[in-house]
Amino acid sequence: MIVAAAVCPSPPLLIPELTGARQVATELRSACQASVAELTATAPEVIALVGAAERTRTWNGAATFDFARYAPRLGSGAAPRLGSGAAPRLSAGDGQAPDPGPAGLPSALGVGNWLLDQAGCQIVRVLQSVAQDEAPARCADIGARLAASRGRVGLLVMADGSARRGLKAPGYLDGRSTGFDAEVERAVRTGRLEALLSADPALAHELMATGRPAWQVLAGALRGRKVSSEVRYRDDPFGVAYLVASLRV
Repeated sequence: MIVAAAVCPSPPLLIPELTGARQVATELRSACQASVAELTATAPEVIALVGAAERTRTWNGAATFDFARYAPRLGSGAAPRLGSGAAPRLSAGDGQAPDPGPAGLPSALGVGNWLLDQAGCQIVRVLQSVAQDEAPARCADIGARLAASRGRVGLLVMADGSARRGLKAPGYLDGRSTGFDAEVERAVRTGRLEALLSADPALAHELMATGRPAWQVLAGALRGRKVSSEVRYRDDPFGVAYLVASLRV
């Protein structure tokens, strides 16, 4: 059962060691840390961490985030992992055991793990990536499976909005991005999360809104539940829409 959820974006610049300057994105980082702190304070028995990646899979708990992809001077190590106890019986995958795969976590899960570590979280984690091209119905099913646990589950959703919010944005300016991101924010702010399932995967791809599948996992996980929310941050620094929120079930 999902007892609380947090929504955060996943830019690696949240990690000061990767930017070389702690003043980068300080307001965004503080909002993310506040949402994660509230999530862990609800006393979940497990944290389900969800983020978009190349494919859908449940990651082995020993997997780490490869800092060297973004800051070669740091080497290939990652920050110490906390809360890496025995894996619980909680999975949104296809019923198979977690894929041991390569050591490097996708960026969204790596940044989410870092936020949890910064909060001193020692709760067991389930790491679930969702393919960028996963259909909305499938995303909702993944969320429903995460919510089906008998234990108390805290859900941390790492998701970026459109990356075409200005002339200097990664994808340049696309006027459709404003309306797209506003609809996502409205759904989260009002607690009407089922509206997230209407987000068009093709449009999200064109707008470089990589968070679309993770938002739809959130919608599936909390479908039919009464949700209130607090939006802690919404802005588009660097031309990318970032939304931070705490959701109370």
